[in-house]
Amino acid sequence: MLSDKKRRVNVCTIGHVDHGKTTLTSAITKVATIRHGGSGKFLEYQDIDRAPEEKQRGITINAAHVPYETQKSSVIHVDCPGHADYVKNMIVGSTQVDFAVLVIDVFKGIQPQTKEHILLIDRVGVPSVCVFLNKMDLVKEEDMLIVDLITEEIQELLNKNGYKDFKIIQGSALLAINGDQGEYGESAIDQVLDLIDSCETRLREIDQPFLMQIEDTCTITGRGTVATGRVVRGKATKDMKIEIVGTKGYKTETVITGVQMFRKTVDEICPGDDAGVLVRGVDRKDIGRGFLLVAPNSVKVAKKVVCTLYVLSKAEGGRSTGFSLAYAPQIFIRSLYITCSFTKLGQSSSVDDAIDIALPGDQIQAEVEFIYTAPVEEGLEVIMREGNITIACGRITSIIS
Repeated sequence: MLSDKKRRVNVCTIGHVDHGKTTLTSAITKVATIRHGGSGKFLEYQDIDRAPEEKQRGITINAAHVPYETQKSSVIHVDCPGHADYVKNMIVGSTQVDFAVLVIDVFKGIQPQTKEHILLIDRVGVPSVCVFLNKMDLVKEEDMLIVDLITEEIQELLNKNGYKDFKIIQGSALLAINGDQGEYGESAIDQVLDLIDSCETRLREIDQPFLMQIEDTCTITGRGTVATGRVVRGKATKDMKIEIVGTKGYKTETVITGVQMFRKTVDEICPGDDAGVLVRGVDRKDIGRGFLLVAPNSVKVAKKVVCTLYVLSKAEGGRSTGFSLAYAPQIFIRSLYITCSFTKLGQSSSVDDAIDIALPGDQIQAEVEFIYTAPVEEGLEVIMREGNITIACGRITSIIS
């Protein structure tokens, strides 16, 4: 188990597909285990990308959760998918994260998913970031000017998205895995570990009513259904009464009959923890991703809300044209994603100051209706997507019905 004497930090690796995110995650687990031991262990690439399709295609599809320890921190590290088809899994993986490591292949530079991932971690509130400029061991001396140009582009992009104080580390994840002690090998990983230990972390709402977002479910034969996900706020223990709140009016009371983290039984789970919660009398087929485990009567469901939204421009990875009331994108709220539509489009001053079309680059207010009821709260960050592009970001400002 992760040490409870160290501060808890949630970390994620993000970036474009094939830039080396999973290789870097593997390298971090190796160096962290060598330097600091603890309950973590070295995980090879194939141990992190475990699903058959991930192994066959050589890409990360679902966010993988990996524990390790640094000198000062107990870390839960999420290796997020970079492929455009799986950005929805990246959004779920990056919620409640304290520190993001943006991986960029020095030979490819900034790519479409690089830009989108930076935008998304800003919108879900990740407070701190660093950049790992990967494959530096393959750069020839005469090509270092290109590295300087890429570095300037990275700084400009991160500054534009609100990140001012960050470090760009030059390294090689593969060198580190192979035990190289040089500046691009384990020394570069040491810099990442030091930044994790000094990063700003989110405020943990320990004293608030319990809420855990469900990311997956499974069944333990003879025992019942397990909901897995990340604790957003509050605490939970065995024998505690909770509600499961979901879509289409689903709501049921149950009791927690077991709590685990990384296959180890624990007494209590707290904000930021990745946990598995065994619940009594609940059929796995009735619950799923996007549902919530909550303290009784603490979360409302709604079908219609008002959101303040920023519509992304084409240059930011959004649409090249505007949209009207007929538009029906997907909306992402915590680990839930469902289809929605617009019943009103308004100017940034008020949803009642009607506009016919929301154009790329506009700041608007919108009345948004889900295709079915869903658990929501005022102030929640939302992301809207159409196919493989992010079209708008914002937050829920009020609940209508």
